[in-house]
Amino acid sequence: MLSNSNTMRPDPWLERWLPVIREHATNTTILEIGCGIGEDTAALTAAGFAVHAFDLSQSATTAARLRAPSALIECRDSREPLPEQARDLGVIIASLSLHYFSWAETQALVHRIHSALRPGGLLLCRLNSTQDHHFGATGYPEIEPNFFLVKGEPKRFFDQASIESLFGPGWSIRSLEHHTTDKYIKTKALWEIVVARA
Repeated sequence: MLSNSNTMRPDPWLERWLPVIREHATNTTILEIGCGIGEDTAALTAAGFAVHAFDLSQSATTAARLRAPSALIECRDSREPLPEQARDLGVIIASLSLHYFSWAETQALVHRIHSALRPGGLLLCRLNSTQDHHFGATGYPEIEPNFFLVKGEPKRFFDQASIESLFGPGWSIRSLEHHTTDKYIKTKALWEIVVARA
């Protein structure tokens, strides 16, 4: 969902990871899954990176192109195959964009991400926390464990065990931290994760 500027604050979470991204993104474009209105896309291009981003929302990708005109930005469903160019990548970014799917679809998407990375390549992602009570972690119809229909939209919430299961064999977890952000005015609880293709 595209939020307007009255309901969002700046959330420069990527800044501290830029040195790590620079180390791993050498000679390759960064793939961004679920770019939304392009806040992270713009931060990456401003730092000098080539970015190929996509989002399901047509209005979001239109806004993202205005914010990050040097990036290649597409309207695409994350459940579809990744772009053909997404091979042997050093870095993939997915901030709060991997939580709309069944567990089987989530596993399949993570497998596609794994296949798109070179050995040692990184996925930096943020995932909804099971403690994210302001944004649907409790009080809504449950589709699957920790997967709820929140105001008509499916949303998954993760605990540490589910993250470790999702990024099991074939992955090396480099950082796994629980954070909060005030990006959406109300405090949102989330996991910030860096994993490498083993």
